[in-house]
Amino acid sequence: MARWCYRHRLVVLLLWVGALFGLGFSASSAGTDYANVFSLPDTDSKKAYDLMEKAFPARAGDTDTVVWKVDEGSVRDAEVRARIQPALEEIAGMKGVGGVTGPYAGPEGAAQVSRDGRIAFAQVTFTDQANAVPKELVQDVVDTARDARRDGLDVELGGQAVQRVQEPPTGLAEMVGLAAAAVVLFLAFGSLFAMLLPIGVAVFGVGTGMFSTQLLSHVTDIPDLAPLLSSLIGLGVGIDYALFIVTRHRKGVLRGMDPEESTVTALDTSGRAVLFAGGTVCIALAGMLVTNLRFLDGVVIGTSLTVVLSVLAATTLLPALLGFLGPRVLSRRQRRMLATTGPEPEKATGLALRWSAGVQRRPWRIAALALAVMAVLALPVLSLRLGATDQGNDDSTTTTRQAYDLLAEGFGPGFNGPLQVVVSDGDTTALVKDVEGTEGVARVTALPPAQGVTVVQVIPTTSPQSAETDTLIDRLRDEVIPGAGVEAHVGGVTAVSKDFATVTGDRLPLFVATIIGLGFLLLLVAFRSLMVPLTAALMNLVAAAASFGVLVAVFQWGWGLELLGLGKEGPINAFLPIIMLSLLFGLSMDYQVFLVSRMHEEWVHTRDNARAVRVGLAETSRVINSAALIMVCVFLAFVLSGDSGAAMAGVGLAAAVALDAFILRTALVPAVMHLLGTSNWWLPAWLDKRLPHLAVEPREEAGGAVPHADGPASAVHGYVRDPAGDPVEGAAVTLMSKGGRQVDRVVSLADGSYILSVPAPGTYLLATTAPSYASCARQVLVAGEPLAVDVELEPGEVDAPR
Repeated sequence: MARWCYRHRLVVLLLWVGALFGLGFSASSAGTDYANVFSLPDTDSKKAYDLMEKAFPARAGDTDTVVWKVDEGSVRDAEVRARIQPALEEIAGMKGVGGVTGPYAGPEGAAQVSRDGRIAFAQVTFTDQANAVPKELVQDVVDTARDARRDGLDVELGGQAVQRVQEPPTGLAEMVGLAAAAVVLFLAFGSLFAMLLPIGVAVFGVGTGMFSTQLLSHVTDIPDLAPLLSSLIGLGVGIDYALFIVTRHRKGVLRGMDPEESTVTALDTSGRAVLFAGGTVCIALAGMLVTNLRFLDGVVIGTSLTVVLSVLAATTLLPALLGFLGPRVLSRRQRRMLATTGPEPEKATGLALRWSAGVQRRPWRIAALALAVMAVLALPVLSLRLGATDQGNDDSTTTTRQAYDLLAEGFGPGFNGPLQVVVSDGDTTALVKDVEGTEGVARVTALPPAQGVTVVQVIPTTSPQSAETDTLIDRLRDEVIPGAGVEAHVGGVTAVSKDFATVTGDRLPLFVATIIGLGFLLLLVAFRSLMVPLTAALMNLVAAAASFGVLVAVFQWGWGLELLGLGKEGPINAFLPIIMLSLLFGLSMDYQVFLVSRMHEEWVHTRDNARAVRVGLAETSRVINSAALIMVCVFLAFVLSGDSGAAMAGVGLAAAVALDAFILRTALVPAVMHLLGTSNWWLPAWLDKRLPHLAVEPREEAGGAVPHADGPASAVHGYVRDPAGDPVEGAAVTLMSKGGRQVDRVVSLADGSYILSVPAPGTYLLATTAPSYASCARQVLVAGEPLAVDVELEPGEVDAPR
């Protein structure tokens, strides 16, 4: 497939461009139909909602609030009314506004003025739900209301429709994330073209995924959070998957391979790992379905579809783009070095090599230090409280947050989250009296009954997100309502949020067990080891605990919230643990597969655990860290999305990826594998026979094997001489596979002789370097017998690979 895409690159590119623009045109024509469906069967708030829906059919559309406050006097003063009333009348006359209920409309409006007379509010009801109200209309309402302000008179607006118009422009977070990723890629590759490859692949994958999700919103329930999370995870995995493949391809070109062969080898090795990693991400996302929360079904559809299309782009579009670039995938400096000094052998150098050797020398110390860091970061998770964010968590500069604060100031903290006790049978009068005497209740109002159902509105003394309000809900359900002898249920947005958090918390253990179990089985089959998947499962739990500790410290305790411009502290969104654990599991599996597959490859060849762990870490840590840094940049950019849920997910995932890559995979995992020794690769014989075989990466020797030449391991030997025929002592002679992996390396003796071991028949690259001589590289075909190859090194001239 890779070879076909490489050779038919124009066709592949046109197909992807056509798909992107075709889906984009269809999605823009169809529009969006996102729906936030919170289905909580068998909960008290759901029973209250069903009764409300039966007795009071849903009103036409979204209801938002206009709030105003005077510094002196009263909102009833003539001069205040003269400024506010015309604005309310103008708003009521706008097309798309169903009506405006204000405090100046007779005795009924008295309840919309605070006791001190300084704060009042009016309710604006639109004819459509918040997502369907045109932003231009909402902006006109906001501008008209705020034009009534003057010195001493403040006017603010709150509500879902108003919140939509104060969000940053759509795509801002994605653009910032892409720009940050581009900087990291350029620093990693040193080439503009190589930098653009992962960016382009991610744009195509995320673009087609987002447009497809938008079209699917017309046939199934997909929440408005799904496209944000889809773009967040799609950009991360799309760039990372392309990075893994491009890195492998560049290594092949640097080793002297033809660009086409290097592309095919990169896709047949790293491309397999990408398919495996993408599959694990989708499986982890599908694990959310075991929670049986309908709200998450649309999230699973949107994110999984985007991941699948990102993988498809990395395995089809990327080889086509590599075909267009050819050798330009390398930087100019690398192309010049390749032309003057010839191919270079694969070897880890610099910081990665020193760190890997340091982990091998001091595994106990590094493991203990890494565990201590993760434990400290995980401590805040002990105070984790799930709930729901509202406009009280918006940034203090937004009109929605200021309206929220004004309502809380004038009518009490609980006014922003009233409870609705829905009575279907019994004495409502007795219930109202008992509720009024309940601790934590500020005000009780019984609305006129309809179809045998009465709604009692309860205003708590505490804010919707406080623990005291949760306690009040429990007290009403467990003590007050049974004591009054009535059939009633507690509903309202605050009660729904509490029930959602409770249901999520109850189902979280099953969800965690499901994804950890699936991950264990996948790694067990991939690496045929018990300790590798067990270690990975434990590391996933450690990473999850530490990342949630960071979330609690930032969003629940408020550390750094003002600095980040993320509003006010509050509980952690109830849906976030499930979404974050799914994404964290999938992403950490990517790094685990990439790291351990290289270790496993070295273990198969050498049966030396210390060498396998050291070489695997040295050769993959730089790519893993670069990939993680890109993801951190992309995720943190979603702080700019204007959506509190997406911002919380972005910070949490950025922390999780950083901790997973920089501490767990780079320090703790290799340290533990050094301590476990050969036990890392142990698998009972009876289990080995029963497990299916799954190759994350094929044996590289297979790529250059000679079909007609089967036989045992062989050798390449000969002499290294200069043009005068004198032996060259100390020349480095390296034998590499077609994929660029070093098979064997020796130094020529005093007489210029060398001998290299060959694991199997096939085609290899023989590279020779020596001080004061030009490098020499050539392909050699090894059959069943030892092959004699003499090498002549000439100063100032480079043998072209042949």
